[in-house]
Amino acid sequence: MTAATLRSYTAKDLAQMARQNGVAGWHSMRKEELISALVRLARQRKSSTKGSNKRAFSGSRSLANDGAAGKSRRAIADKKAHPQVLRKIKQLQHKLATIKNLAAAANGPAQAEPKKDRLVVMVRDPYWLHAYWELSQRSVQRAQAALGRQWHTAQPVLRLYRVQEAGAAIHVKDVVIHGGVRNWYVDVQDPPCDFRLEIGYLSEEGSFYCLARSNSVQTPSAGTCDAVDKNWADVAEHADRIYAISGGYSPNGASRELQELLEERLNRPLGSPMSTRFGNGAASLGAPEEQMRFAIDAEIIVYGAADRDAHVTLKGEPVQLNDDGSFAVRLSLPERRQVIPVVACSGDGAEQRTIILAVERNTKVMETVVRDITRQGH
Repeated sequence: MTAATLRSYTAKDLAQMARQNGVAGWHSMRKEELISALVRLARQRKSSTKGSNKRAFSGSRSLANDGAAGKSRRAIADKKAHPQVLRKIKQLQHKLATIKNLAAAANGPAQAEPKKDRLVVMVRDPYWLHAYWELSQRSVQRAQAALGRQWHTAQPVLRLYRVQEAGAAIHVKDVVIHGGVRNWYVDVQDPPCDFRLEIGYLSEEGSFYCLARSNSVQTPSAGTCDAVDKNWADVAEHADRIYAISGGYSPNGASRELQELLEERLNRPLGSPMSTRFGNGAASLGAPEEQMRFAIDAEIIVYGAADRDAHVTLKGEPVQLNDDGSFAVRLSLPERRQVIPVVACSGDGAEQRTIILAVERNTKVMETVVRDITRQGH
């Protein structure tokens, strides 16, 4: 806005413009004074605008510099972190591959490639089976090739079958397992019952690729005395018992795979004591001068469960319940028939239930058999 332009306005209009722009003393100024004041005000505002633009430009340049510096610092940090990220990715990939690879060795030194693929199942007690397997890397690679694109979603599993009397097998369940181990415990129900296992890969689409099939075993009837310590480390101590309850002493015998596995691990033969523990070497001991000492006795264990707040008596005596309501009582088993009443009353006394056990012991001592050990092996 110039002085020439302002002179085209009336004094009244100039006074109004001065008032609106905050010119001090506008009401006492004449026309030329108002023009001069308005021109000065216009120049001041123009100068102020230029300064602001310069500061804004300088600030934007500073921000641009800071942004570039920040990007540079991040690039340097990313470059330093890149090897660590790659190392972590490789570790994760190796871990995932080990979990999926059933042929992967257990923790520790690498194990030798097995001579053949095998899956052996042993009976540990009425409700637990112990599976042990040895698989080659080539078998796992064949499974990967057979499943194709389904391999990426496939999981290693143990497939449990219930074996019927006619020999037919009914699929019970799939137990998800992982590589890096050689054995697994599988829980089962309804003892006594026949079971067998298969090991392989199951995809999300339901395709199952079997790597190995196990022997068939029969779980024993339920009983508190049937429990065995569930650790592979004590198999040597309980090998004969495991072999026996897995069918080793039955007329058909245990499976060849189970017998081979235990004999390899224990470095001794397994079978009936008459065929494995006695032989010509016993002749050097000579005939015993006294009769062999041999005596047995028996007890009975009554066990069950009731409501936690119930009152239970056995033969009229109170029974201590565990936190879950279970109980177990050991009784003598004399040479006679006896009746054992077990009574349970609800916590409020409104309901009473009675179960009676009738048991009989009849021990027979058979005639002693004396063998001529000097003629064994002839």
